[in-house]
Parts: sequence; C-alpha cells; structure tokens
Amino acid sequence: MTIGKVTRVHGLSGEVKVQSLSDVPGRFETLERVLVVDRHGTLRELAVRASRRAADDYLLAFDGITTPEAAASLVGGWLQIAAEQSAPLPEGRYFEHDLLRMTVRTEDGALVGELTEILPTGANAVFVVIGATGKEQLIPATREVVRAVDVPGRLMTIRRIAGLLDDEADHAV
Repeated sequence: MTIGKVTRVHGLSGEVKVQSLSDVPGRFETLERVLVVDRHGTLRELAVRASRRAADDYLLAFDGITTPEAAASLVGGWLQIAAEQSAPLPEGRYFEHDLLRMTVRTEDGALVGELTEILPTGANAVFVVIGATGKEQLIPATREVVRAVDVPGRLMTIRRIAGLLDDEADHAV
C-alpha cells in the first residue's frame, strides 16, 4: 500500500522530504521500515532512522542513506508498506486495492462488469466498470448506489437506478 511520495532531498545528511498520501494519524512518526519503489520501478526495503513533521510533509532519514547524492536516488519514489501494516478501516470503508478488479452485479444479479478504476471527484468517487463487451459504466461510490461489498468474495452489489446503467449493459455471465 502506497503511503507517500519522495519529493526532494533535504539538507546534507541524506534526509528526504515526503508527501504523505496516508490519512492515518501518526503513520510516519512510528514508521520503522518502508519499501521504496524508485522512478525505474526498482523495489528496495529501507529502515527508517528518523522521521519528523515539516509543515504538511515529513522529513525522513534512512539507514545507509547519508549523503544528498544517495538521497537523490529516492526522489520521485513511492513509499509503501505491507497491507498487514495498514490500520483497520471503519465499517463501510475499503482500500482501493481491495476494490479494483472486483466483479460488479446489480441487486437482481445482472452482471455489470469489472471495477477497473476509481476516479476521485469533488463529492464522491466514481467507479469505472468495464462490461464483457468492453463498454464502460460510471458508477457513483455512494451508499444509495453501492448496496454491498464482499471483499473476500470479490463482489460489489449495486442498486439499479434509472439512468445509471445503459440499457445495453452487459448482462451475460
């Protein structure tokens, strides 16, 4: 799970500035180890030596990264943690990675398709669902529309609301 992005080198001792992508309070203050996916897609695990708040961001220092040159190799990289390290979510909230590639059906069992993308919008997210024929459906991520989410079963059930689904929605299994 991605929790931050390295935005720049800070100072002369190998610290980096990190933009937090986490909504978990204290996430970076207690961080001991992190996976870094660099600009080239290379993954490496680093031990966090120090972490401190800096305005809206964090300054992190890692074992073995002690110069600005070494820290520069992390800029543009994504900080990740294992899913097991993530904080539990409240009832009715889900991690995006748990929803992606989930099968979406209506309450009457009709297949809508597979959830392929989640678009952030001002009011609520929108799920992009691709049907068997490749047709795209946009589903608002609201309690009124999304009636049930079964993460272990990989199934989302939505309410069919007038105008929400195209008449030629994919109903074939």
